[in-house]
Amino acid sequence: MSMNNPYAAYKNNAVNTSTPGELTLMLYNGALKFIEQAKRAINEKNITEKNTAIQKAQAIVTELMITLDRSVPIAENMLVLYDYVNNRLIEANIHNNVERLDEATEIMTEFRDTWKEVIQIQRKKQYANVDEV
Repeated sequence: MSMNNPYAAYKNNAVNTSTPGELTLMLYNGALKFIEQAKRAINEKNITEKNTAIQKAQAIVTELMITLDRSVPIAENMLVLYDYVNNRLIEANIHNNVERLDEATEIMTEFRDTWKEVIQIQRKKQYANVDEV
């Protein structure tokens, strides 16, 4: 299959060679992409596409909830926010409500941007340690 679809092969390789932090970033980006698809579908009155996109975003939020390291003190706060996002997605799906999707987007964007900063800081530290060796 990868021979026929170079993009699929690239994506598969990206997932297989990414760090756990990079995979989490991919999840945030995926959730945001599906939320945007759902907004477009609502505006286009495409209920089937909206439902599919929101369900995909919910699956990602659920995955983020399940894989959350509960031993870290901030995890409980994150869990509450993930649950809130999930509820916004449910309400958006039931009521075709773009404003609820905007709320979910805002929170997931904050998480994504913060996570991106964490990865950048870790990389700087990692490369600083390499230079010292």
